[in-house]
Amino acid sequence: MPNRGSVAPLLLLILVITAVGWFARRQSSPSPGKPPQAAEAIQPRVGPRDIYPDPERTPGATNPDITQQNIRETICNPRWSTRSVRPEESYTHRLKIQQIREYGYADTRLRDYEEDHFIPLDLGGNPTDPRNLWPEPYAASIPDGGVAAKDQVENYLHAEVCSGGLTLEQAQREIAEDWYRVYRTSVPH
Repeated sequence: MPNRGSVAPLLLLILVITAVGWFARRQSSPSPGKPPQAAEAIQPRVGPRDIYPDPERTPGATNPDITQQNIRETICNPRWSTRSVRPEESYTHRLKIQQIREYGYADTRLRDYEEDHFIPLDLGGNPTDPRNLWPEPYAASIPDGGVAAKDQVENYLHAEVCSGGLTLEQAQREIAEDWYRVYRTSVPH
């Protein structure tokens, strides 16, 4: 039988190994509906702050019904449409009003914002989760507030996913981490 002096370090080692393993599994297994590392970007974002949603309020959320395994039947199927999952305008209208207040925007005119799916529907973004919707301002520090530029990124990443250039998860991560970096480095314009 081991003596008391050798048991304590052994128990401590087992505890540390268990904790490290738990932490590693937790980091590699994103919460359902949340893209990996959506709230905490690996690198600083390259665009001005006002073109991104608040990462605490709107980190992005994914649609559990759209997976890598079914993209050929869903988002990459020419007969599939975002209309099949898009929420009612009454829902997004109410949410826009609420979120403009929560974001503390001085400009409260609804027409100055697009209620945007941070992870777009055609990249498996959650249609109704408030963590994936935000009032994207048209008047931000880049032309049109970035609305048109973000739309170009969405189209580019959708094409990449459907051609096999990126996995669905990679595209979701890229748009959530820094869509403007993708715009500046990958989108032809």
